[in-house]
Amino acid sequence: MERILTDHPFGLDFPAPPIRAEIKHELIRNLIEQMGRDPGTASPQDWFYALAYFLRGRFSSARIRTWRRNSQYGAKWVYYLSLEFLPGRLLKTCLMSQGVYEVCRQALADLNVDLETLWDFEIEPALGNGGLGRLGACLLESMATLGYAGLGYGIRYEYGMFRQKIERGEQIEHPENWLRSVNPWEYARPNIVYPIQFNGRVTQVNNWRGELLCHWSETDDVMARAYDFPVIGLDGETVTSIRLWSATASSDFNLAYFNSGNYIDAVKEKSETETISKVLYPSDTTMMGRELRLKQEYFLVSASIQDILARFESNYENLDLLPEKIAIQLNDTHPVLAIPEMMRLLVDVYRLDWDRAWNITVRVFSFTNHTLLSEALECWPVSVIENLLPRHMQIIYEINHRMLRDVIHRYPGDIDRLRRMSLIEEAPTKRLRMAQLAIAGSHKVNGVSKSHTEIMRKTLFADFDKFFPDRIISLTNGITQRKWLNESNTWLAQLINSRISSKWLRDLERMQELLAFANDDEFLTEFAAVKRINKEHLTQKIKDSTGHSIDPTSIFDLHIKRIHEYKRQLLNLLQLVVRYNRIRQEKPANIQPRTAIFAGKAAPGYAMAKRIIQLINYVADIVNNDPAVEGLLKIVFVPNYDVQTAEDLIPAGDLSEQISTAGTEASGTGNMKFALNGALTIATHDGANDEIADAVGHDNIFMFGHTYEQLTMLRAEGYDSRKIYRSNDALRQALDMIRGGYFSPQNPDLFAPIIDSLLKGGDHYMLLADFDSYIKCQEQVDAVYRDLKEWNRKAVLNVANIGGFSIDRLTDQYAVEMWSSKPVPRTV
Repeated sequence: MERILTDHPFGLDFPAPPIRAEIKHELIRNLIEQMGRDPGTASPQDWFYALAYFLRGRFSSARIRTWRRNSQYGAKWVYYLSLEFLPGRLLKTCLMSQGVYEVCRQALADLNVDLETLWDFEIEPALGNGGLGRLGACLLESMATLGYAGLGYGIRYEYGMFRQKIERGEQIEHPENWLRSVNPWEYARPNIVYPIQFNGRVTQVNNWRGELLCHWSETDDVMARAYDFPVIGLDGETVTSIRLWSATASSDFNLAYFNSGNYIDAVKEKSETETISKVLYPSDTTMMGRELRLKQEYFLVSASIQDILARFESNYENLDLLPEKIAIQLNDTHPVLAIPEMMRLLVDVYRLDWDRAWNITVRVFSFTNHTLLSEALECWPVSVIENLLPRHMQIIYEINHRMLRDVIHRYPGDIDRLRRMSLIEEAPTKRLRMAQLAIAGSHKVNGVSKSHTEIMRKTLFADFDKFFPDRIISLTNGITQRKWLNESNTWLAQLINSRISSKWLRDLERMQELLAFANDDEFLTEFAAVKRINKEHLTQKIKDSTGHSIDPTSIFDLHIKRIHEYKRQLLNLLQLVVRYNRIRQEKPANIQPRTAIFAGKAAPGYAMAKRIIQLINYVADIVNNDPAVEGLLKIVFVPNYDVQTAEDLIPAGDLSEQISTAGTEASGTGNMKFALNGALTIATHDGANDEIADAVGHDNIFMFGHTYEQLTMLRAEGYDSRKIYRSNDALRQALDMIRGGYFSPQNPDLFAPIIDSLLKGGDHYMLLADFDSYIKCQEQVDAVYRDLKEWNRKAVLNVANIGGFSIDRLTDQYAVEMWSSKPVPRTV
């Protein structure tokens, strides 16, 4: 248990901004004393570590002061449990938050080191895959900036999801060992270790009072060891952490086996144990893979809940105070086993009666739902849970029994409602519904956009919404302007500061002051110049990483996100094939030169998504090498999409593709990041897109496609994608080219499964239903881009009006509506 310092004999005042001579001295001392390196022969990587250790020393004291303030104030702690976090690189964050960027650059220059050459030596923490992990990181950064007492909990994966390479057009997965080098930022906590139990058996006995006692014994134990990764607020004065758990064996190896020469079995237990924190999202295509995922989820929540209760007990004795002193936020369904784990500890270990424990549990937990897709709503076979976590399955059955008893009392005779609301899906095999368990065990549940929440209430969780009125609320996602503008788009940030100051860093609504410059010719010219600088920077990055040369004067049309059928990268590609055909056949004067840039990873077991990546690259190969195109179209796939790649791509974007099927994307945050960076958006009526349109103005965004209600009606009437195929010549030509092997002449049937999914498989995500509307909307894009001044004016209006989508707004909403938490004053 880590003690929270409330008194210390040494001063921890934040050091004054250092001068160049002091920084040089500290850097050289770090090289010699911490790294054992000769400054005269130190490599650029050595200088990176010297700088990182210097910055770490500065924010370490700020971290201690932060925890001391929280303790002295008696703050209510917010604990954020997530299987994913994507904090990105920290070096630039540390330099900018501490206000030492320029002086460190000068000090390094005096030592003949260029700061710009050090960025790429930092390895990005591979702790997540997409928006889920990035939202978690943004929220914790916002909590630090605003002063809320918060701590994230996750897993310290040794390997991230994977490192993506494109070979012969295909995605090839390589291990992503982000811990292969020393991580200069993290703090090992060898004294914070908790046992995690699996398997075993449960015995039940009655004590002398007649109370039922449960004992979970004969278990296979794993140890969870803590590492803290810093989360730094805006000015570097408030520093919190993500506590990451690493799995270790209860014993290193079996000495008897080793001495007998059985070296493999001697370390077998250690090897099997450490697989739990080895890889983010092991493949779920096998039973062993699915069981490992479930182990990861329980490993995370058990270690975290034990740690939370230990921290609570170091300050308080009465467990009834838990809801007043802590709040636990569950980020999607992955950590939902925290609910039965909390009940297990309160009932079996602390000996609270069921009703008292359940009241505490529900008041402590809140849950964020991030998806409407049935395949993404986790359901675990009951047989697997009974074997792996037998006591938890008993608790879940009891939760379900008590809830359904209340349901039947309110709705007597409504058996269908009981079936729909049961936490256990009975057929064809018994499965635990994790989202339903989360709603039953939380006092508040939020969707992440207005449209997403409305669909939740009307469809998936309609019965729960009626049974627990006001439990399901809407809190639209947000982004941190510190990371996604100030750090990643420094030129634009400086331009904005020159007109309206930097107060938008704490209050993004201040961006509305830019409205006064939307028709200012000088500002528009400078705004366009910044965009051109960013596009030229990206042009060089793409040249270095892919070998492709692209035209920075063309429209940079970006579709960068996880590869999934519902995100409809395929719809974008179909319109690009149609555009390619028009260029070859007509040479239309109204088409603007365009560079279509894709980036994103497909899950290793998701065959269709990987085939779509391959198709993108095959189409790109033909288009990019066709002399008839004459510079009017280029298609590029940027490999290994991560936070740093996003920071390179987003500032350069002219057009942001947000074209998921209406009713599938819960919110999206890429749409917000692009708008903040001065891109216009082409979007469907999905996620937060309509809210963004309302904010930036419907004349400053390109909306197309059917609404969720319209698509639902189309399906009910018997949607026939083949009818659209037969009636649309341009679409039919594009599909026939792909199906006939135009882009894969050596293997003409290579992409037949993709076309079959659209014409024979029912076009589940209704690409063809929105195709014609999408083509017309893209024509509007070309028309507006012909007038660059008007395009830039619209872009400025996007930047000025996106303030409502700040992560700080979301954090304050969470604090009021879900956590009942208040910021801690800087002086207490």
